[in-house]
Amino acid sequence: MVRIQPLALAAVALATCYVPPVAAQASCSSDGVPRPTAVFERFISADCEACWADTATPAPGPSAVVLDWIVPTAQGDEAPLAAAATNDALLRLQALGRAAPGTTDVAVLAVDGAPAHRMRVARGLPLNDYLGTGIAFKPHRANPSDTWQYHLLLVESVPAGTEGTAVERNLVRNMLQGTWEKRHQLSKAEQTRTRFAWMENRPMRIPEGAKAEQLHMVGWVQNAQGEVVAAARSACR
Repeated sequence: MVRIQPLALAAVALATCYVPPVAAQASCSSDGVPRPTAVFERFISADCEACWADTATPAPGPSAVVLDWIVPTAQGDEAPLAAAATNDALLRLQALGRAAPGTTDVAVLAVDGAPAHRMRVARGLPLNDYLGTGIAFKPHRANPSDTWQYHLLLVESVPAGTEGTAVERNLVRNMLQGTWEKRHQLSKAEQTRTRFAWMENRPMRIPEGAKAEQLHMVGWVQNAQGEVVAAARSACR
């Protein structure tokens, strides 16, 4: 299999959050997509195949962004849902202060930030096993000492009635997270060009078995108190 070299990976990543108009036509971004008012996360034990197929799966209203995490278990690769399990789910549960569920657990975070916050997530076209992905953010008002934690997720849409699920799923396939602070802020010239104060562009690997045409991005930013101040999801048009 041909592997992408580091320079090629960088080129893929940079073609996401800031792109000229012609190149933008080949990407999927959150431009024009209604902003989510909540992040609704469902954590499913990889041992619980019945949970994945449950017709009574909890679901929010249309204004929330929904995420499905498959949590690894002691059974490892022998678990029924092991093919979609990710260690990122364990990291996310740890961040929320929750234990790994035996069945299904739900966490809901409201998006409490000012509507004037500017945020964007995007992805480019698949290149071998990778996608260029990006997240960008500019707060309405900020102090020089402010820090922001960002989360960028690669999510696969799974329609109801497929892959054994009775409800629509948004399966988390990969995650990038980090912290922005003053020393990471873009220069004034970069902010003028991009309209954002912070930006992260990275290549993300497409896991084996994921359908590239059904992948989109979900991202959010939290303040130092852990409150979600902005969220976004991409759409391909």
